[in-house]
Amino acid sequence: MREINETLSRAAACEKTVLPSGLTVLVRPMPGYGSVHAEYATRFGSIDRDFVLDGKPVHLPAGVAHFLEHKMFESEDGDAFSKYAKTGANANAFTSFDQTCYVFTATRQVDESLDILLSMVGQPYFTEATIQKEQGIIGQEIRMYDDNPDWRMLFALCGCLYENHPIRSDIAGTVESIAEITPEMLYACTDAFYDPANMVLAVAGGVTTRQVLDACARAGLDKPRTPHKVQRIQKPEGPLPAKTRDQFRMSVSKPCIGVGYKEAPLGENRVRGEILCDLLGELVCGGMTPLYRRLYDEGLVNPGFGAEYLSVEGCCCILFTGESDEPEKVRTLLLEEIERIRREGVDEELFTLCKNQMYGEMLEALESPTGAAGALVSNYLRSSTLEEGVQLLAALTKQEVDAALQTMLLPEHSATVTILPQEAE
Repeated sequence: MREINETLSRAAACEKTVLPSGLTVLVRPMPGYGSVHAEYATRFGSIDRDFVLDGKPVHLPAGVAHFLEHKMFESEDGDAFSKYAKTGANANAFTSFDQTCYVFTATRQVDESLDILLSMVGQPYFTEATIQKEQGIIGQEIRMYDDNPDWRMLFALCGCLYENHPIRSDIAGTVESIAEITPEMLYACTDAFYDPANMVLAVAGGVTTRQVLDACARAGLDKPRTPHKVQRIQKPEGPLPAKTRDQFRMSVSKPCIGVGYKEAPLGENRVRGEILCDLLGELVCGGMTPLYRRLYDEGLVNPGFGAEYLSVEGCCCILFTGESDEPEKVRTLLLEEIERIRREGVDEELFTLCKNQMYGEMLEALESPTGAAGALVSNYLRSSTLEEGVQLLAALTKQEVDAALQTMLLPEHSATVTILPQEAE
């Protein structure tokens, strides 16, 4: 275990600088690598719908964070993608429930690509005309996701589990909700959440810390900023699901089943709680478990059946999803297996195998500039480090998992969603 921890610590080592503007800069030089990957992220995602900015309440329709991500690529002097094309960088961005991240990968002209990244995120530009144009583009994206059964299953489960938490709303919003977006809303969001003190810049690969800090200086991030006062507003959420069942039809080749469990929000122990949730999913239906082998051997599920967890401010849930021609049988076997493990305890050999698998996944994520920068951002936004995660995983015992199962994955906290194929006309 000491060797594993030392290996992970070396792989996760980075150079950290907090600039006068409040921006945290994390750089992991990787000598010998020909590429550089940069991620510029803010703690602002789809669940940040209600907040107070400098004493004024702000209430957003669903989809604003994602809409803003698209708009940040535009400026008065042109589109950022066109600028990246000149440097040869491959650029993108994504919005999740609790963060927005702008990324690029480059093998040359890294300094110029850093300038583009820091400039586009630091100089927002919105007009009624450009917003109207983007509403049509994102409307098409929303309709595309409406045809994705995995996406529909995710939000159907969240809609069952949660009554008030904004995690129940699609990250991209709806065609109707994004029609409400105004320039004033977007500027309020950039004032509130695109402050350098609320952001992190992580760069990994064939780069030096000096290069990255020089780029920050060119963008004016080496100077103090006066941050806006922001307070997030959370609506109360009870411990039980809003409803326990949902079923609908769409164009799928076979039925889909989803069983979700509403858990207590993780709070200050978020990193340990996330490791526990991840491990529980693997122990119940991971590829090495008796349940998975039975389901697969009997042809009840395809290889995509598995577990995931969601953890954001005020919300934590564990979801089991997949395709099955016999969704109710899969649901019954899943619930029975959880009760068996709760009664008998976790198999010790399986527990060790799953822990080792998680160690391997941590190491694998650090072997490329993309994975390294992504891990630095992910851990920073959770107010943690990869080293802390390794230590918490190493300290977790079978007895602690057995104890957690007495209060987690309870049937009364569960909800089930079934997607059926459309009926033949």
